[in-house]
This record gives sequence, structure tokens and C-alpha cells, in this order.
Amino acid sequence: MLDTVPLQSRFLDHADHYARWSGLAIGIVSAQQLVTMESDDITMPLVFAITAFGLCAVGGVMLGDALTLRPQEAVRTASLAPRLVRDQVPPRMAPLLIVQAASLVALLVICAVTASSGSDRTGRAGRVITVTCEGMGASLGPWPGLYYSGPMFAALAVATPVCVWALRRIAHGPGDDQQRRDRAWAITGAWGLLVSSQVLLVVLMIFVALTENACAGPLGAATVVVICPLGLLSLFTFGWSLVTVVAPRAVDDKAVADWTFDHE
Repeated sequence: MLDTVPLQSRFLDHADHYARWSGLAIGIVSAQQLVTMESDDITMPLVFAITAFGLCAVGGVMLGDALTLRPQEAVRTASLAPRLVRDQVPPRMAPLLIVQAASLVALLVICAVTASSGSDRTGRAGRVITVTCEGMGASLGPWPGLYYSGPMFAALAVATPVCVWALRRIAHGPGDDQQRRDRAWAITGAWGLLVSSQVLLVVLMIFVALTENACAGPLGAATVVVICPLGLLSLFTFGWSLVTVVAPRAVDDKAVADWTFDHE
């Protein structure tokens, strides 16, 4: 039989997927263009690239959520139990991403405080950390001080309230439970991409700065030991977030609990 479903209808049925994938594709292309732009500082283009990729991912998911078709129910029913945001987001990954975001903010604040306030050889401040090496001052960098952390703070300040607003709108809006969870998981994944990619970049910058030579000392070595697990965790959450944005499919917690109980 010929397919009688209009092409426009089929496109609208998957418009949210196309928007999410387009956001990722635009983010990748934008990141490539920003990384290769001419600059006397090889780190700042990377900061812009990572930030742009995360924001494009968030933007694509937001557009996809706006294009998501709501199910047409013959009889609308209302539940007396209030729907909460925490019931829609991933129960394990959402708290982990929040802790990761708090760690990112803490790292950026600490690095901003410890960064050298004086200008470096290029005339810019907040790019290196000054340490004493063999009785002489030495500059280690690139250090994620205010010079580099500005775009990261700005991206978090823009994307976080938008994602929170979207999650609240999903929790209190129309749709069945599975659709609401899928949409909430996609938004959580997009925000996770932004957070985890920035954590990876900050950890990489600190690692390079402190291992460039032996001037960091025991405190620098201890810092590297502390941040490396955070980097590995961010690598895991980045992969989870990417998969979730590409194909979000929330798992019903009750179904998982029932399955676990049946197999014990």
C-alpha cells in the first residue's frame, strides 16, 4: 500500500529529533570554526569552541522541545498529586550533574582568586598563576582565571535558568508521563553537555599548567591528584549527556523497580 501519511505530518512527528541533531551539528561546526580562528592565545579559541558547542546543544534541545507535538487525548484527566521537576529528570544523573556544576563553579572561583593579578607577557591579567620556583617567580599557564572563565560563567548563567524554566514548564504542562520524562531527560542531557565539557576543559587547563614543569611543588601535585577523578567523571557524564540528547528515552523508575523485584 502507498504511504498515505503526509510528508509534513511525518516531519512534525520527528521535528524535535531534527532540532536536537541540528543543534549538535551546528555546535560542532561552530566549535571547529572557533578553534581554527587566528589568535595569539591558543587557549581562548578552545574556550569559545567548548562554550559554543554547549550552548548550541542547549538551544537545539530547547527548539526541539518547542516543536514536540503534544498527544491529543479524547478525555483529559487530572491528577490530584502535584507533578514535581525531580520526578521528571534522571534520578541518578541529575544530582550528579548538579554536583559537577557546583564543582565547576568552585574550581572557577578558586582559579580566579589564585590567578596572577599582574599582566603577563601579552599584557593580559588572569591567565597564569605565579609560583616560586628555586627562589624565583615563575608563571604557570594557561590558568583558568577570570580571563578564561568569563565565557564559561556567562554560558552557565544563561543556560541554567533557561533549562530550569523549561523543566518546570514540562513538569506542569500537558503530555503523558513518558513524553514528559523524555523531554526532561533531553534538556538535562543538553545542560550536562555544557557542564561536563567545561569541567573537562578546566581540569585539562589546570593539569597542563601544574605539570608543565616541576615548579608546582607538592601542593600542585596534590591538586592534580584531586582533579583527575573529576575529569574522568566528566568524561563519563559527557558521554551519557551526548547519548541522551541524541536519543532520549527515559526509563520508568517503577518499571525498573518491578523488573528488579521480579528477578531477585
